[in-house]
Amino acid sequence: MNNAWDDRKKALENEFFHKKEKEALEKMKQEAIATASLGHCPKCGTVLEPITFHGVPLDQCPDCGGVWLGPKDLKVLAAKDHRSWFGRWFDRESENTN
Repeated sequence: MNNAWDDRKKALENEFFHKKEKEALEKMKQEAIATASLGHCPKCGTVLEPITFHGVPLDQCPDCGGVWLGPKDLKVLAAKDHRSWFGRWFDRESENTN
């Protein structure tokens, strides 16, 4: 009988810690979104510097060298050079969606 109470106690503890971990993860996610939206690098947190590549405005991290694109920037870059691999990739993607 004592074993059933111990099992119940462990289950309640697991539930408690699962809830706390879920809350902590949600808080970390919200902080990451807030950091990214303030113009910081999602990878290392350094302030991003604006650059222009083939007429497309991008953000580059001066520390880790990461380049961050907006929602449609990659597609715009692909449209500028039809001979590149990512231009062909977008052409193939649009054929599959039609």
